[in-house]
Amino acid sequence: MQYRNLGKWGLKVSEIALGSWVTNLADRAAVETATATVDAAFDADVNFFDCADAYSGGEAERFLGKVLSRHARNEYVVSSKVFFPTGKGANDWGLSRKHITEQLDKTLKNLNVDYVDLYFCHRFDPTTPIEETMQVLSDLVAAGKILYYGVSEWSPVQLTQALAAVRELHLRPLSVIQPQYNMADRYVEDEMLDICAQNGVGVTVFSPLAQGLLTGKYRKGQPLPEGSRATWQADKQINNLLTQENLDKVEKLLPLAEQLNVPLSVLALAWILRKKEISSVITGASKPAQLIQNASASGLTIPDEILQKIDAILDYRPFVRKIG
Repeated sequence: MQYRNLGKWGLKVSEIALGSWVTNLADRAAVETATATVDAAFDADVNFFDCADAYSGGEAERFLGKVLSRHARNEYVVSSKVFFPTGKGANDWGLSRKHITEQLDKTLKNLNVDYVDLYFCHRFDPTTPIEETMQVLSDLVAAGKILYYGVSEWSPVQLTQALAAVRELHLRPLSVIQPQYNMADRYVEDEMLDICAQNGVGVTVFSPLAQGLLTGKYRKGQPLPEGSRATWQADKQINNLLTQENLDKVEKLLPLAEQLNVPLSVLALAWILRKKEISSVITGASKPAQLIQNASASGLTIPDEILQKIDAILDYRPFVRKIG
């Protein structure tokens, strides 16, 4: 496993991280498998574990805290997020000082830690002044409850506004973002990565395999694999990605992975890590074998000729408006 700095900051995170969004905790057998997956991550020298207060109604945090507590605190980096509703009250969501303060205390209790290494604003809150949100996050850093803070799915304009508020109010720095980024969704390349590079902000991306599209398990003209996410995911995110255009790209990418003697998923993860602005790639894994396979992407260099073929297949066209 190789490690990268969190942007310009001193924290080192593993190139491959383990996320908790789809951790299955339905029964004892599922919990045992999830525990074995976290153990496999430690064995693979993964040091970054990502979670959120809204995952499984807090159960994901409690599970992760229980497993991580078997390790010394200096051995891992753990993150969580805040924004989505955690109750029915008017203040049980969003990015107000009240909600962030109360939810962080719950997160610390759930994770059984004195501080979280990274804390993200999951979404932008238009009902709360950005100055209020940045101020409370800075205060929590000063209080030792957070080491580094940032945002997740925010637009470039919203991120720029947050960075400006930090400068104007002389706050502790915004250090990291967690956007979606994969071969099928490259919006961060248009502006976001440049903003982060200019400000020394780390980038820890999620959904690197596009909900499973880039694993190669979904093939053109073939039925959905039994038990796959496309057969049970309530919001149908993966199903919406299974377009003929995307499946055609998968068919063209698979031979390139074969040339490198790696699964398509490993190629897709290494492709993300080609960008020096990326600090870590947050992967999901439902069993230890998937984690071990994902971890093998760390340090994998894709030859230039393969990268050129990938670009031709993906045919990405960033938004450009000529001025003048």
